[in-house]
Amino acid sequence: MLINVAFLSYAIAAVVFLLLSILLMTTWRGRLHWVSLALACLLTAAWAATLALHAYLEIPLTLFAQCLEFAKSAGWIVFLLILLDPPQQIRLASIVNAKPYVLIISAFLLLQLAATVYSNTALLHFSNGFIYLISAGGRVAMAVIGMLLVEQFFRNMSDKGRWGIKFACLGIGGLFVYDFYLYSDAMLFRKINVEIWAARGIVDALTVPLLAIAVARNPKWSQGILVSRRILFHSVTLFGAAFYLLAMAAAGYYLRFFGGNWGFVMQVAFLFGAVILLVILLFSGSVRSWLKVFISKHFYNYNYDYREEWIRFTRTLSTQGPDLGERAIRALAELVESPAAALYISRESGNCEPSSHWNMRLNGSVEPINSGFCRLLEEKQWVIDLQDFDIHSDTYEGVAVPAWLSAYERAWLVLPLILHGKLFGFVILAQARSKIKLNWEVLDLLKIAGSQAASYLAQQDSSNALMVARQFESFNRMSTFMVHDLKNLVAQLSLLLSNAEKHKNNPEFQKDMLDTIDHSVQKMKVLLQKLSRGASVDDRKIVLLDQLLRRAVESKSPYEPKPVLEILESAVRVEANWERLERVIGHLVQNAIEATPKDGEVRVRLTIQGNFAVVEIKDTGVGMSKEFILDKLFSPFVSTKVAGMGIGVFETKEYVQELGGKLEVSSTPSLGTTFKIILSIHGSEEQVALRAV
Repeated sequence: MLINVAFLSYAIAAVVFLLLSILLMTTWRGRLHWVSLALACLLTAAWAATLALHAYLEIPLTLFAQCLEFAKSAGWIVFLLILLDPPQQIRLASIVNAKPYVLIISAFLLLQLAATVYSNTALLHFSNGFIYLISAGGRVAMAVIGMLLVEQFFRNMSDKGRWGIKFACLGIGGLFVYDFYLYSDAMLFRKINVEIWAARGIVDALTVPLLAIAVARNPKWSQGILVSRRILFHSVTLFGAAFYLLAMAAAGYYLRFFGGNWGFVMQVAFLFGAVILLVILLFSGSVRSWLKVFISKHFYNYNYDYREEWIRFTRTLSTQGPDLGERAIRALAELVESPAAALYISRESGNCEPSSHWNMRLNGSVEPINSGFCRLLEEKQWVIDLQDFDIHSDTYEGVAVPAWLSAYERAWLVLPLILHGKLFGFVILAQARSKIKLNWEVLDLLKIAGSQAASYLAQQDSSNALMVARQFESFNRMSTFMVHDLKNLVAQLSLLLSNAEKHKNNPEFQKDMLDTIDHSVQKMKVLLQKLSRGASVDDRKIVLLDQLLRRAVESKSPYEPKPVLEILESAVRVEANWERLERVIGHLVQNAIEATPKDGEVRVRLTIQGNFAVVEIKDTGVGMSKEFILDKLFSPFVSTKVAGMGIGVFETKEYVQELGGKLEVSSTPSLGTTFKIILSIHGSEEQVALRAV
């Protein structure tokens, strides 16, 4: 009776799966998954027909029947793999470049096929119970793989797409669930339950209507949203840690079992070391970086989750925190797992100057905008791999890497920041924590992110320029009030002068006159101190620099510490406006005096370097930090003095640059500061020749 039930059960399954496969072949839509579905249905129909024949003839299962059962399960697994990771082309490269889980499952299927052949032969000839358990365990493993793939396919589908594939997932999942039930029971009781086996055909046949509904609803079987990279990263980390701990626990048990008297001690020490190693690996930036790259490369068609990357990038640029330049380069560096970066921005001086840095020490060098390197960045807009730059220099039109850039030992990429077709600046990125292939996707992402960062930085520069303009407007307004005060003083003095002839012999008038003059002088001194930084007519003449320095230093001699002047080269001529140059040098000397204690030293030195005169103002004062020098020293209206207006150093740099010179500063907190004014010598060739004689 049970044999007739089994025959009828598998015969029904064979017929319905054959009809479904014929339906699929007659409505073939030219897609690979359609072919694989039809093939899986044909294999299932052939397998069910073979088992029906065996039940009708009352013969034991042959090797052919066992292989067909394996082929049936493998067919459905391959169909699910194609749905999860559809190959673009059917060729050898697709197999070689397949994702790791595809290769692992494929290798398992091959091993299971070999085990099916061997175990069936062993069962036929030796009735080996151990091999029987291995064979049943392999079937359970195939069922588990099938259920996991069904779950992944359903979970990775969008909510809208699940409407079309939910019946297919129920049907295919039902096939694997029943197989799992059958072979788990067989492993538990060391034999196959004949009743469960006989009902298997009917159960499988019930899944055919579900598959037919899914085919009618969703002929494309397309996936929607992929699983989040963040979720997959944490899942892989969790499962990897669990597998690691299980392996270490097994190793610890082995040590305890075979370690004798030292077994327990060895086990505890080994497990403690294993946990410490796991913690180190979990908190290692390099390991986390490698895992992210591995997941993006092998589990996704694209390297980046663009939605997540763009949200993170925009949030980093927009949030409050450190300098915008530092936040921008950090956001760019994190796109390629780079641990450090530096930002260079084009300035009015005609150079790309260092602006911000993140975990990278700046060497203070600049790159001229009109250099070949900057022109290459602007014209080609390439992300330059410095290693490739050295190997394939011909590709880069023979442009050499600047010497200062080669000094950065970890420098890896140079990312141009393009704004409105012009080079706004560039970013130097350090070598990534893990190896990253610079393909089109990485380069395009860096370029578009660089443009976004450039727009933010340019907007900040515009805002700062507007703020400075408003501050200058406020300064001009203040000057207007000062002019008004001067006008009142002039009116008072004029009135005094007009009455002097009439009342000059009156003692009371004389006393009032002296009081008024004293008050006016004191008030004008205050006004002059405020206006001493104002602009004057730039009437340039040939100036003897040593005489100008003597006058500037003498004017500061009443202060303590008294500045010391060293003239190492006399009769040095420069072209400048005497008053303005004396004022800016005097300002630097005054700053040095105010920053230095009375027992310190302020030294002014005049030397020559080639065709340039160098005025060095050196003090042993409080000094300045590198961050202050980089961000605030040369900014107008920024001062560390209580009554300072923050104009002096800004004016000094502006005027030195107007003269075609350069202002350099080096400082160490608590040790002192050195300013260097470097100016071209007037008639330098003649003067150098005379000195040589």
